[in-house]
Amino acid sequence: MKQVLVTRGQVSVEEVPAPTVAAGTVLVRVRNSCISVGTELSNIRVSETPLWKRAVEQPEKAKTALRMVRTEGLSRTIQLVRNKVEVSQPTGYSAAGVVLEVGEGIDDIQPGDRVACAGAQCAFHAEIIRVPRNLTVRVPDGLDFAMASMVTLGAIALQGVRRASPTLGETFVVIGLGVIGQLTAQLLKANGCQVVGVDMKEERISLARELGLDLGLDVDADGGSEQVARLTGGTGADGVIITASTASDEVVSSAFQMCRQKGRVVLVGDVGLDLNRWDFYYKELDFFISTSYGPGRYAQNYEERNLDYPIGYVRWTENRNMEEFLRLVAEGHVKVAPLVSATYPIDEARSAYELMKDSQTLPPVPLLSYPESTADATVTRMVENPTVGLGGRRGPIRIAVAGAGDFAKLVHLPNLKNLSEHYQLRAVMSRTGHNARQAAQQFGAAYATTDWQAILNDSEVDAVLIATRHNLHAAMVLEALNAGKHVLVEKPLSLNREELSHIERVYGEFTEKGPAPLLLTGFNRRFSRYASRIHELVEGRTNPMILNYRMNAGHVPLDNWVHSDEGGGRNRGEACHIYDLFTYLTASRMVSVSAQAISPSTGYYVRNDNFVATISFEDGSVATLTYVALGTSDYPKEQMELFVDGQVVALDNYTKLSVHGAKKANLETRMIEKGHEEELAAFAAAISQGREWPIPLWQQVQTTEIAFRVEELLMGSL
Repeated sequence: MKQVLVTRGQVSVEEVPAPTVAAGTVLVRVRNSCISVGTELSNIRVSETPLWKRAVEQPEKAKTALRMVRTEGLSRTIQLVRNKVEVSQPTGYSAAGVVLEVGEGIDDIQPGDRVACAGAQCAFHAEIIRVPRNLTVRVPDGLDFAMASMVTLGAIALQGVRRASPTLGETFVVIGLGVIGQLTAQLLKANGCQVVGVDMKEERISLARELGLDLGLDVDADGGSEQVARLTGGTGADGVIITASTASDEVVSSAFQMCRQKGRVVLVGDVGLDLNRWDFYYKELDFFISTSYGPGRYAQNYEERNLDYPIGYVRWTENRNMEEFLRLVAEGHVKVAPLVSATYPIDEARSAYELMKDSQTLPPVPLLSYPESTADATVTRMVENPTVGLGGRRGPIRIAVAGAGDFAKLVHLPNLKNLSEHYQLRAVMSRTGHNARQAAQQFGAAYATTDWQAILNDSEVDAVLIATRHNLHAAMVLEALNAGKHVLVEKPLSLNREELSHIERVYGEFTEKGPAPLLLTGFNRRFSRYASRIHELVEGRTNPMILNYRMNAGHVPLDNWVHSDEGGGRNRGEACHIYDLFTYLTASRMVSVSAQAISPSTGYYVRNDNFVATISFEDGSVATLTYVALGTSDYPKEQMELFVDGQVVALDNYTKLSVHGAKKANLETRMIEKGHEEELAAFAAAISQGREWPIPLWQQVQTTEIAFRVEELLMGSL
């Protein structure tokens, strides 16, 4: 499918794989999408800003990058920054079209329904989009797709008006008569208000007058406050809604001056906020911020997980604002057709953006149109990388990467490239087509796809690396194994015992059928130079060991996916690394597990990210993990002390290993080395050279079982 992408300030239309439907989402074939001139042109300008200039303008981010250089190294830091600011990015956040497919959990929308969609994370300028249910509304009968595609802009304007709480007969000023300002003025008129519009461009004022504006003011001729005072008999406006975009602080100051005593000002646009206290203090004004489409915006539980707010408590959510705006348009209370400058086919998107930059007179909204397709039209979910091709070089191990998030792009994909003598990157799969395409081109994959089944059915794929969300791991492992693929799956292997038992049963069946594909869970720390060195030191021990591991994990916000059903919590999702390290160093079966958590006094923390877990092993060794989110990033993240046979082995954050009590060489590296590349090398050796599994299956299962037992103890289910 075709999609508009922005790379370093340049707009292009590229062929990318179409998304697949998922639970709680709808797949929509777009008929029209709306270009938000102000927001999108601003983002394009930001994307072409050189890195050095961004560092000057955003000193806090520059400091973060410098801290990362000290711990992760310059090359990886540069790669991270480039992944964020130099790769192709999607654009667009308002569209309308026809539903193709409906995901599990949605029963009030059906294929064939006409819908409008919102969201900068999903409602892209693309032929096919995947949108969560709460960001999707039906289009009223009689309203065409072109007008419905402006739903997001309308919801933004409507939320600004709701924040102002206008009443019949009040006088409101709208500062900035771009598209949001034009819609805001009409919505205020629909509320029975007298509306004054302020803008620097006469053509915008004229357009607003045609659409019902009572009075238009040119700010170049007059600041506006005196005219507003005259219009209102000297009292001032009841309220002002700012929909302008400028770095100037004068806009807010003027808004305050226009208001009557105890009036209100609502900020919708992006303006300078160096406030003058006297401007609003002596009138005791109310100053409100309007957040985009309405309640639910930026809330993952609402937008991504479709958890709605009860209408009795939150009357107007972003979804209900979208729905109401379309009703107002359909019934003629708000006119959007005069705001449309032109409609461009998707193939001409670049020209549309260029004209937007230059035009000073066109109405504010350009639209994109997309070709109509029949119901049985093929949806392409695999796109060949033209620089490599499907018949590219055949490496010893042809591998596909499923999941192209930051971790995969910063760690696994660069390491696969470094190990090109062992691997040929066959495919990259991601939930979003533009991300799959970008990663495939950057790292030299033969093709990009959004379809997991395409990888499983590809006879040219020998092995898969699974780096998706945690809740998908076990099912994908089973499917890959049954397809005969070797599997390296990022931790955790599974999130519950039923999944784990199923994986064990599959290997029991393989024993009967013949050779089984290799399974490796990404417990990378055991492959680090530090863990290998410690293993050598303790391999010939005569006594059990005491191991004390401390992980200063840091705080993760509670709305992060790691804490959700997708992530399974930090014990199962991260602490499992350390349970594997204990298993590796003891080479022994687990005997017992105990765990105790603190009970947080505030909702900032949860029980299962501040705990102490102790594991006893058959060889008599005892290992303790102290895992905390309570600490500070100023202190090293991971440390371990190991006591055995008159020696103390101290590991400091995978940068230094000290041995006390024996004359043995210490180890020190400038950067943190946790064994990610060594893990991939071991995986390759086991496949191509027939070596033993890098981690025996029983150890992978034991590590996962320890995490389950700790979780049960922490959450009080044992």
